[in-house]
Amino acid sequence: MKVILLKDVEGLGKAGDLKDVANGYARNFLLPKKMAAGATPQLLANYQQRIAAEQRKLEKQTEQNQQQAERLGQVSLTFKARAGRQGRLYGSITSQDIAAGLRESEGIAIDRRMIELPDPIRALGTYKVPVKLAQKLVPQITVNVVDESDSGNAEAGAEGTEVESTVAE
Repeated sequence: MKVILLKDVEGLGKAGDLKDVANGYARNFLLPKKMAAGATPQLLANYQQRIAAEQRKLEKQTEQNQQQAERLGQVSLTFKARAGRQGRLYGSITSQDIAAGLRESEGIAIDRRMIELPDPIRALGTYKVPVKLAQKLVPQITVNVVDESDSGNAEAGAEGTEVESTVAE
């Protein structure tokens, strides 16, 4: 007997699935407990419409992810941070800092857990940081970390004196 599940049934399927089950199982268990309904032509048509709507929604989401990936691939963020003599930062740039930078400068809201930064950035330089948008869609943003004493006070940097500042957060 073909039934459409109205609720999730462990070992059988999720709500909305079309399943072929034994007549006794459907008649004695699924139907009395309102866990499934018989697959009438009207319900089958509704099921087909629901599948088509989910497919359209999935295609639209894939297209949005692709557009966002192209946009993220062109993004370059610059962080100014206080650094020591060998280019080592007095703090670090984390995925949370990168997410906040994307939100402020580009207006792109990305969850920090989507930014694949295994260890925080602790040195000056340019880094390519991957952002996982979907299973096979991982654009890379460019993160530049510069010493803020170089850009803020060029004379003090040339003389070798230290300028106090904090890590950009």
